[in-house]
Amino acid sequence: MERSAALLLVLALVNISCCCLDPPAAYRFTGVVCRLTHPAAVVLNEKTTEVIQAAFQHAKYPSVEGQRSIGFGTVKYGFHNLEIYNLSIGKSEFELMENKGIGISISNVSAVFKGTLNYGYGSWLLDLKQSVDFEVESQIDLVINPKLYCGKGKVAADTSDCYLTFHKLKLLLQGDREPGWLKRIFTDIVTFTVKLVVKSQICKEINNAANILADFIQEQAELFLSDGDIGVDISVTSSPIIKSNYIESYHKGLVIYNNTKSDLSTSVFNPSQLTEKHMLNFWISDGLLDPLMSAAHHDGRFIRNISGTELTDLFQTELSSARPELLNKWLSSEGAMLKARSVSVPHMWTTTEGTSVRSVAGVELLLDSQVMPTLYFETDVTVVVNASYAEKKLILKASAERISITKVSTSEGPTEMEENLRSYLQEAVEKMGIPKVISYLEPELTALMDEQGLNLFDIINPEVLPQDGYVIVQLDFGFPHHLLVEFLKRTLN
Repeated sequence: MERSAALLLVLALVNISCCCLDPPAAYRFTGVVCRLTHPAAVVLNEKTTEVIQAAFQHAKYPSVEGQRSIGFGTVKYGFHNLEIYNLSIGKSEFELMENKGIGISISNVSAVFKGTLNYGYGSWLLDLKQSVDFEVESQIDLVINPKLYCGKGKVAADTSDCYLTFHKLKLLLQGDREPGWLKRIFTDIVTFTVKLVVKSQICKEINNAANILADFIQEQAELFLSDGDIGVDISVTSSPIIKSNYIESYHKGLVIYNNTKSDLSTSVFNPSQLTEKHMLNFWISDGLLDPLMSAAHHDGRFIRNISGTELTDLFQTELSSARPELLNKWLSSEGAMLKARSVSVPHMWTTTEGTSVRSVAGVELLLDSQVMPTLYFETDVTVVVNASYAEKKLILKASAERISITKVSTSEGPTEMEENLRSYLQEAVEKMGIPKVISYLEPELTALMDEQGLNLFDIINPEVLPQDGYVIVQLDFGFPHHLLVEFLKRTLN
């Protein structure tokens, strides 16, 4: 009993430790890898200024109060309602710093800060209290060196290495109509305070925006991989790594269905399997794809009814085997309907030839809404599928590797034509059934991906490369502006 308890404790600790491991240790628990190369970072950096603008505009600048001794008295002051106007940003540059982080330089940030200055001067001779609106014209350069790490199962960003350099700070008090002595007294106080407050709040807001962005990207990815009761856990298994030419993140890729989660601890990932040929490169394990197929089966996704002209057209396909007369009779009957479904959990695996799927399908021919089928057969099928994506559509090419009719029964019992029927059905599965399944899967999977927003991306030169135990998807892309809009809405709320 004690030995069993100790084993459970060790397993629990291993499971906890698998959440954030060093990259080499995390590889075998990794189902999905994303490699974003330097050209992709260039495209994303083009929109960095919009994120920085959001950070400046969303920042809340606190009121500041203080006092300073001057001559024979004391000046008390308070800055209130500090807001930013006329914000513009020059350019953004970045550098991927290997094993360190990302260097981002934002230059020529021009902004006007407006607020209200309450001040009072007290001495034995004079007691003065006044309020005046002020503006500060500024020119700022911003340097941020974000570091990416594994935080609570997600990619998190630490932007505490944040610096603002002020090249210009010009104080205007109500259009400079105030006495010169007031401006001289408060110029240093105001400019120092604005520097302090702005730096603190801007760097804080940038850190907040960076983590909102990291969460947003992961949430969007999880939504893309989810449909109905089927989802995918893409929590990170390790901190991302940064090289001079790419950023790479490692994710669990565990399928979730009906509150159960698949397991993966034998992944074959190795960084050498990915290249920097394209802007975005995904490595997807069979350990994700096979459970995904299983979940779709259990969710009743592989069921199809065919009737009417669709059924008639299907059997117009020319076959070398003659169609048995009994089958002709059934198909010409009123209300004929063919019902096909997967009767056992399909199995999927990938090689350099393509993605192989083995499934046992059950097919019923029902006449005029009858309960018991006139014809029932089962077929054990293995097909090799190769996928591509062009003109915003998924394209599947399937070839039969193995087809076996394992069961045949008819409402008329055993007949002399059963062997001919088996032969015909085997050819029909290859030349009619498999193409028909593909004709359903292509538009339905395309529609599913479009529902998740894939059609909003400008995808360029996508490639799907099957390998032994995994698939590589690599592509170039234009900036997904719709995601930026959604992110900015969230950030500014």
